Amino acid sequence: MAKSSKVRTPLSVLAEDPQGRSIGLELPPGTLIGAPGRRSRGRKPEPLLWVSDEAVGVGALAAYRSSALAAAGLQAVLFQGRRGLERWWQEGEFSPERMSDPDDHHVEPVLREFWSRVVPDPEEGEEGEEIIAPFGRHWPGLAEAGADGVDPEAAACALADELIASGFLPSPRLALIPAGRGADVPTAMGWGGPTNFENDTALISAVLRSWEDRFGARVVALGFDELHVSVGAPPRTAAHALPVAAEHFAFSPDNIWQGSGSVRAYADEAVTGSHHWGFWWD
Repeated sequence: MAKSSKVRTPLSVLAEDPQGRSIGLELPPGTLIGAPGRRSRGRKPEPLLWVSDEAVGVGALAAYRSSALAAAGLQAVLFQGRRGLERWWQEGEFSPERMSDPDDHHVEPVLREFWSRVVPDPEEGEEGEEIIAPFGRHWPGLAEAGADGVDPEAAACALADELIASGFLPSPRLALIPAGRGADVPTAMGWGGPTNFENDTALISAVLRSWEDRFGARVVALGFDELHVSVGAPPRTAAHALPVAAEHFAFSPDNIWQGSGSVRAYADEAVTGSHHWGFWWD
């Protein structure tokens, strides 16, 4: 069932206190963005999220992923534009009212359903079998949790700095979204990045919640159709990485269809020992 959008959000205070000093913040200049359709009888819509007016640099995410922010009920992430969609967050693409609640979903049946959508048809023969080897058409089950990881928040801030310093995120904006945990950010803002694959982002959040719990994953950055996640406790062996790669294939099949080419190759290239999991939907 879709959640009501009429409750005032923690962002409402920023309308009168733009720097957020009353909630322990010192924000740069930014803009509050309301969801489409929330305007009523001439009143301004309740804010859905806040985005900095200018790009931020190394250290920005670490500066705002604080206890004060969490106490205010907000999550800090980075937004990145792309050519032709430099400021996609201003294009009215958010639809929080059509998302269900992540609490209503469990990761196992979600990924099982996703897997059933993406496994090759039997008619594809050996070529199709090679894409998902060593697994078959039946859902292989959840991977075991990672171990001996680093602090998840430290890993998130380190990845953000790495992506900014390397130019992978050339002009990121700081964004604040009201959500109880980082995994729920895509659903809370009504993000449509995976729409061509799954238009209820609560299912995406259900998987992200599980990765938070099992691998110390944290949502770091979102683009128009991209998602970048830090990983505090990634798989360290090929044997452990393979079922994680299967989860990724179910979650974001373009990573393999238009990337590594097979679950096995993807496990070696993008999962084993990797503190950065990136996803995109064509």
